[in-house]
Amino acid sequence: MTQHAEATCPMDALLRTLMGPWTTYILWLLEQQGPRRFNALRALIPGISSKMLTERLRHLEAAGLVHRDHRPTIPPAVTYSLTARGHELSTVLDRLATLATGWDEQDRGTLKSA
Repeated sequence: MTQHAEATCPMDALLRTLMGPWTTYILWLLEQQGPRRFNALRALIPGISSKMLTERLRHLEAAGLVHRDHRPTIPPAVTYSLTARGHELSTVLDRLATLATGWDEQDRGTLKSA
C-alpha cells in the first residue's frame, strides 16, 4: 500500500485516532459512567498519570469524540463527556470488547492445556 493510500483510508484514520494508551478505556468509561470531571475520571483509571489523562483527553477532544465543558467558577469546573460521534463508537467498541474477551478466553484455555 502506498503512503498516499494509507493517508486517505478512512478506517486507518479512525484506528489511528483510537490508538494510544488508555484511549479506548477512556471512551468506554465515558460511555458507561457518563460525564465526569477530570479527577473523578482519573480515579476510575488506576495507574494513569494526570499528564497522560490530559494528553488523551485533548487528543479525543481534537478528534471530535469528547466534549470539554469548562465553567469559570472558583475553582474552575471542567467536565468531560462523549460527543454524538463518541457515542457512535459504543457499538463498535462493544463488539471489539466481546471479540477480545473471547480471544483472551481461548488463548488462556490454550495455554492451560499446553
